[in-house]
Amino acid sequence: MTQRYRDLNSPIGPLRLLANDTHFTGLALPFRRRNGELQPLAAAEPDWQHQADLLPSVAEQLNAYFAGERQMFDLEAFELPCAFHGTEFQREVWQALMRIPYGKTCSYGDIARHIGRPNAVRAVGAANGANPIPIIVPCHRVIAANGALHGFGGGLELKQRLLQLEQDQHQGFMLT
Repeated sequence: MTQRYRDLNSPIGPLRLLANDTHFTGLALPFRRRNGELQPLAAAEPDWQHQADLLPSVAEQLNAYFAGERQMFDLEAFELPCAFHGTEFQREVWQALMRIPYGKTCSYGDIARHIGRPNAVRAVGAANGANPIPIIVPCHRVIAANGALHGFGGGLELKQRLLQLEQDQHQGFMLT
């Protein structure tokens, strides 16, 4: 399958949308943790095909999100379905992440309890970190139990910027 990509400018820096012939496969953030260090968005792989008009409804919804005009993403309106390739546990965590309301946060423990695995806090953190479609699947809304920012592949500064975009201060939220 051909991997295609499109780069978008955003208020938080360049984003890259990724898709194959059948699925929206990823959203790359401006910075990504690699080998323990934050590195800027890398050049596309040589065998990837650039497509300037790739996934227009995804780009439109992201632009509306950053403009404060959209609080939820309509995955059904995307041209291609999201590829949530991962374990059953990871997909369960990602589904729980999509239930965290705009402007709210919850802890890794909250997610673990919500999915019925209260002792799987570290596994929830790992699944959160493996999220292929950040922002749309809002892994940035998950914080430490003490309210501190913790663990974000794009770096804590970016996590803070996303949270600030959505809220003036952290507010607790319990999934029901």
